[in-house]
Amino acid sequence: MAAPTSKTSFTIGTRKSKLALEQTELVCAALKNSHPNYEFKIFSKETAGDLNTTIALKDFASKNLWTEELEELMIAGQVDLIVHSLKDVPTLLPDTCTLAPMMPREDNRDVLVVKQGLSFKSLDEIPAGSVVGTSSIRRTAQLARKYPQLKVESIRGNIGTRLAKLDAEDSPYSCIIIAAAGLLRLDLEDRITQYLDSKNGMLYAVGQGALGIEVRKNDTALLEMLRQIGHQETTFACLAERNLLRTLEGGCSAPLGVESEWVQGSDGSKKLRMRSVVVSVDGQQCAQVELDGDVNSPESAEAFGITVANALVADGAGAILEEIQRQKLVKDNVSS
Repeated sequence: MAAPTSKTSFTIGTRKSKLALEQTELVCAALKNSHPNYEFKIFSKETAGDLNTTIALKDFASKNLWTEELEELMIAGQVDLIVHSLKDVPTLLPDTCTLAPMMPREDNRDVLVVKQGLSFKSLDEIPAGSVVGTSSIRRTAQLARKYPQLKVESIRGNIGTRLAKLDAEDSPYSCIIIAAAGLLRLDLEDRITQYLDSKNGMLYAVGQGALGIEVRKNDTALLEMLRQIGHQETTFACLAERNLLRTLEGGCSAPLGVESEWVQGSDGSKKLRMRSVVVSVDGQQCAQVELDGDVNSPESAEAFGITVANALVADGAGAILEEIQRQKLVKDNVSS
């Protein structure tokens, strides 16, 4: 059923990268299918995160690298909704903006991609001293904990750029770690060497594999249209993950990994199981928990996120995050 609105045309904002456009097409196609009497068109632009691909993510002052400029256009009414990779969306949005229900999630895991011509099949096979490319402090910390024999160097750029940097003849990298979802959405599954998860010490980023659809809070008609293409289990799991991160106040650069799945409870009901870990950047300290929660609404999802955050703090996450913040302040003072 179409939402009651006098508008018949909607503009969807996104970044210019191939993956961002592919993800936006997924949302656009779903909206066109559920609301065939409306027009949906895509507007794309490069953002701060796209234009500067040399600075490591952890060294940026702002965490809104991929969202802020598009949000300004939406608040000004130039676009009606924005599609992001949910893991890139800060946990605190502008007061006039909100996230719509999420569509079904793609594979949420990280993957290992080995340089073309090398025969290694897993992280365990990568020789000591080899260089792993990633710009994520979360991946860096988990690698330091589980695979301290490997070296980590930052690698930035869209997926095509990172693959080209990896495969270059003079590349320093033996492999990179990247989100599975991007490769799968771009039909690059053949580049996946190994899927990574909690079994091999690599939990993924909050919201990874999901699309964040951001709208103006007062656009109730569009929110209703998006609710009709939303997926409840994805939405609840992602709300729990995001509130976990928000409660820890780690922002997008916190070395926080999660792994969420729906499991059957002993009473026959579905429960959300969340594994979560906070690791110091050097891999020496670690706080980790695994909890099941009764999650059946946005409110209970967010409450479960707080429960998991409190359990992590009780296991030592607070001290790890405080030390990371202290080191960042020292570095900022030295550089200034």
